[in-house]
Amino acid sequence: MPPSSFNNEALKVIDKEIIDYCNQFANLHDKSTLILSTTTPFNITNHQGDIEAFVNLKRINDIRFINKFFEAVNQRLENGSTFIGFVETFSQRRARKRINNYPILKELYFGMEFIFLRVFPKIPVLKKIYFFITRGRNRLLSKAETLGRLVSCGFEIIDYKAIGGYTFFVTKKVKEPYYDMNPSYGPFYKMPRIGKNGKIIGVYKLRTMHPYAEYLHDYVLKVNGYAESGKPANDFRLTPYAKFIRRYWLDELPQLINVLKGEMKMVGVRPVSERYFQDIPEDLQKLRLTQKPGCIPPYVALNRKSSLEEVQQAEREYLQEKLKNPYFTDTKYFFKAIWNIIVNRKRSA
Repeated sequence: MPPSSFNNEALKVIDKEIIDYCNQFANLHDKSTLILSTTTPFNITNHQGDIEAFVNLKRINDIRFINKFFEAVNQRLENGSTFIGFVETFSQRRARKRINNYPILKELYFGMEFIFLRVFPKIPVLKKIYFFITRGRNRLLSKAETLGRLVSCGFEIIDYKAIGGYTFFVTKKVKEPYYDMNPSYGPFYKMPRIGKNGKIIGVYKLRTMHPYAEYLHDYVLKVNGYAESGKPANDFRLTPYAKFIRRYWLDELPQLINVLKGEMKMVGVRPVSERYFQDIPEDLQKLRLTQKPGCIPPYVALNRKSSLEEVQQAEREYLQEKLKNPYFTDTKYFFKAIWNIIVNRKRSA
């Protein structure tokens, strides 16, 4: 059956809203548009003919090796080609379950489901049990993890939209996959950050974002920019408990490991990503590179607001004072920070 004929048959069973949405980004009737409902890369890699757009009508929750599937799509498409698919997110799954009318039972059910569908796949022995029972189907996925996986596999996020209890995504191939063999899943992870003299160091943190969130940093900044706190605005990468953990700096406690390794110190400028570093004024960039980053940022010691401008001004004042008085500046800032945290109840944004 020619591709265009196959597409016409497939479109008969698709909701009109979905068709209208996909048609904004790809001509679903064109012979160069491939429409499948598949969980295996074989059906894509063995397709004959050019593919300018690929639409998968199988939710990615049921794909056992998600990244390998995305990588196969990437290899089959040319740069600039479109890939459209969909996922059922955590919140959409919870909304679909009829058990929502029984609050206590609901929390118990979803707690057990989270342990089996989210925790089991991360533990070597339990992972075998999980895949034996589920065959990799019905995975629990967040919007952030889904989009992050796509970016890690060489796609650029063009758009996404919730339709009929699912989140449809539209992407474009822009590069080869990263082939990340060690994605961060666990409660603790290392972030690549700029240290003294521009050296890249791995800063330890307690997870407050969904897996693969690090690949979405540029996308979130491009779409939403910075909030007054100096952090990305409307950041959907954050987990539900992130606000509490960040408010009391609990996520930064593992940075003490970096202090012991000699990569950081107790007081100093925040360790930032290369992307964030590019947005810092040039004079502050030069000052930053003269010192190791620290666990306790200057704006806390100076009791300033956590806005981008105030944070950077506090860093500038600290670094200038540190150059003039290299021996006692950190001690002074440390005790001032402790005073502000305990007495003035200073909290993180």
